[in-house]
Amino acid sequence: MLKNFDKTENIMIKITLPDNSTQEYPEGITGYEIAKNISPRLAKEVLSITVNDQLWDLTRPIDSDASIKLHKWEDEEGKHAFWHSSAHLLAEAIQELYPETKFGIGPAIDNGFYYDIDPGNNNVITEADLSAIEKKMIELARQKNSYNRKEVGKEDALKIFSNDEYKQELISELEDGTITVYQHGNFTDLCRGPHLPQTGAIKAVKVLSVAGAYWRGDEKRKQLTRIYGITFPKQKMLEEYLVQLEEAQKRDHRKIGKELDLFTFSQKVGQGLPLWMPKGAQLRERLETFLKKVQLKYGYDPVITPHIGQKELYVTSGHYAKYGADSFQPINTPAEGEEFLLKPMNCPHHCEIFKARPHSYKDLPIRYAEFGTVYRYEQSGELHGLTRVRGFTQDDAHIFCRPDQLKDEFKKVIDIIFYIFKALDFKDYTAQISLRDSEKVEKYIGSDENWDKAEEAIVEACEEKGLTTVVEKGEAAFYGPKLDFMIKDALGRKWQLGTIQVDYNLPERFELEYTGKDNKPHRPIMIHRAPFGSMERFVAVLIEHTAGKFPLWLTPEQVVIMPVSEKYNEYGKKVLNFLNNSDIRAVLDDRNEKIGRKIRDNELKRIPYLLIVGAKEEEEESVSVRRQGEGDKGTMKNNEFVSFINGEVEKLLEEIEQ
Repeated sequence: MLKNFDKTENIMIKITLPDNSTQEYPEGITGYEIAKNISPRLAKEVLSITVNDQLWDLTRPIDSDASIKLHKWEDEEGKHAFWHSSAHLLAEAIQELYPETKFGIGPAIDNGFYYDIDPGNNNVITEADLSAIEKKMIELARQKNSYNRKEVGKEDALKIFSNDEYKQELISELEDGTITVYQHGNFTDLCRGPHLPQTGAIKAVKVLSVAGAYWRGDEKRKQLTRIYGITFPKQKMLEEYLVQLEEAQKRDHRKIGKELDLFTFSQKVGQGLPLWMPKGAQLRERLETFLKKVQLKYGYDPVITPHIGQKELYVTSGHYAKYGADSFQPINTPAEGEEFLLKPMNCPHHCEIFKARPHSYKDLPIRYAEFGTVYRYEQSGELHGLTRVRGFTQDDAHIFCRPDQLKDEFKKVIDIIFYIFKALDFKDYTAQISLRDSEKVEKYIGSDENWDKAEEAIVEACEEKGLTTVVEKGEAAFYGPKLDFMIKDALGRKWQLGTIQVDYNLPERFELEYTGKDNKPHRPIMIHRAPFGSMERFVAVLIEHTAGKFPLWLTPEQVVIMPVSEKYNEYGKKVLNFLNNSDIRAVLDDRNEKIGRKIRDNELKRIPYLLIVGAKEEEEESVSVRRQGEGDKGTMKNNEFVSFINGEVEKLLEEIEQ
């Protein structure tokens, strides 16, 4: 029950809770005190507070009327405060053990936190040192020191961090009057917060790994030491996480990709440029074929564009101004002043295809689709298998439509994305509406009016589809707002797969037109969409989601035939030809190995069906069937097995259609 405060002795402020109920509290009340007033149990669980759309510390006084939301561990905002506070605790532990250390940045990330440090004096921190850092963190957490926020002037901030050039650089870029520091124990850091009330809430600690990271992601700057960690409010949570982490390592797409011979990388070809092996190429082509059939059903026309374009093309689109400095540098030709760029996006090319001939309002919508390879220069330290590369293929499409068609077209793309998720068994997802940050309009192109119309269209389309969404400000593309689908894989990790973007700006920049009913020129609206996102990233996520055990309709090898001895290799070849001629993807393991060894080896290859053939099978023109992970399924005639496999594939595809 809420406690009533004496209004006669205090200046009262009105606090609005998420359910729109209001309560009056004395001016200067804190989030922790509000939580305690609501429920003592809530006060024990709450970690941070949102005050008028800004994340705050629970201990920060609220001095005026405000809308609030209290965050617990279950909330992303709660985890953020917990792990951000833990990053400061990590830094304090490092300062205790390595007093010469200078500190870069230490943010919370999706799972835990890291801190970039310069140990100084030729100190090197290795994996062997992590247990000592972890022990020191636990020791400091038990001191239950408060995280104290203090606003400081720029001059004072520079004095506080006078011996740390990294903090000095960060402070130099801040405006006076916006700078805060946090102090706990013997450690002070430059930080906006928010943080926990005190360190004692951090009960379980694991310092995970150490890596190198260039200061501010710039390869020309000094390489710092990046230390990763994770913490929890309960030891049991940490133990469960470590089990999950071990499983994630088993599912690492780089490891499974090598085991299944799907893709590779070559230093001679270049970092971040994947090479697809035959089995990986077959998997990827099957995914492309699957989506092409869906796109044909929804009225998309295929187009093909070159891998390069004149620099002026990307100047017009705005990509060069936004990304040119951090992209591959221009390609100069023998002709004076002629410059080309590796294609960073497909959309400018598709705009030029639209512009190549006149269009009437009756022609719209026009839907161009392309599996187009694009190139972006990612820092070498940020490259990671197939999930972060320098050359990747987008399942890209651009829809040019009239204003009255916008919402229907947007909803049809949502239907395509849902169809793909169902086909590949992605059941747990969040739909995120990504809007621009109205306080940083310099990050975006186009008029406020067009942005407002685009954002409104996305919100209305989602409402009409009955889609539950979350809204993230500042996550829009530079040319328009978007709807992103964040899926959870089998391990509960979040990945962004599938994006739909509404764009009023590129049609203006490229002066695209169609003739309306009034016989006057009108601007089309452009929808960008990529259900997979990129083939590379999607395959990586699919590998880790399925642990390499792909759906039967998709897997590169559906069946392996294993003769019990060399004597039956000829019969094995006969079965192989019969299956391949029946459109079943089969391979023959005719090695001179014992059948037990063949079974073990092919189980590791994640081939769904293992067929054993010997004297009995040859005589009966049959196969002995084993299912991956399920064991013996009995003996079937060869034609029966073909019907069985085709029936299973058809059943899977029928379930997708339903």
